[in-house]
Amino acid sequence: MTERHRLRSLWTLAFMNGVVPMRTQPLYLLSTIASPLSFLFVISVLSQGSPNHGAYILYAIVGGFVLTIMSVGTGLQTDLTHYKQDLKFQELVVASPVEAPTYIAGLALSEFIYAMPGLGVFVILWLLNFGVPNVESTLTLLGCLTLVWAFASALSFTLATYFADVRETFVFSPLISLGLTVLPPIYYSARILPSWAQPLVFLSPTTYAADLLHRAFGLDQLGPYLLPAWADWLALLAFAGALFALAAAKAQWRET
Repeated sequence: MTERHRLRSLWTLAFMNGVVPMRTQPLYLLSTIASPLSFLFVISVLSQGSPNHGAYILYAIVGGFVLTIMSVGTGLQTDLTHYKQDLKFQELVVASPVEAPTYIAGLALSEFIYAMPGLGVFVILWLLNFGVPNVESTLTLLGCLTLVWAFASALSFTLATYFADVRETFVFSPLISLGLTVLPPIYYSARILPSWAQPLVFLSPTTYAADLLHRAFGLDQLGPYLLPAWADWLALLAFAGALFALAAAKAQWRET
């Protein structure tokens, strides 16, 4: 395939699985922000009267960004399994000139497009509560969300190729999303955890993204940051690279 055909295939997949559903079923967009907005509401209510109320709201908004992009990234499992097992669309793609990287990149991009309205809601909430962020904070947010989306998509592609029924993804996708966004210190400072639990947070790649975002938005009211910024970026890149390598080595593109 030429680069022109790769780009055309990439955009066709992204449009088919991202733009078209937003046009035909706009209510589906609510599912991407239902959980993040619920967390924001609960945190806002419970923190009323606290001297750190503003910090708690900021934690909730930062968590909303991460949870939204993580949810659509892990939700890619459902689309991939549906296309493979129910529609047999992956078999059609395998028989075409489209390569596996183009296929997964196109569908992953569609999920990123699908997340944009939800992310836009949290951008508006941020602007209304805290004003316009500086350039460094904005670039950090974009970089973190891109890497979270990338490793979530790679993990989803690997898992989806082993699922035999789309209903299996209804169990694993929410568990993975919530397990990587609610349990790690995204909505709270890791310093409030007991000392024995703090090392466990480093097992989650979203911990490093959250640490970068907490630093970028000045969330040090409730405790110091976990790692230097360069270590967070390095760990986040390492997780993304490792999951992409796993996807390339273990994912089943053709039936054996």
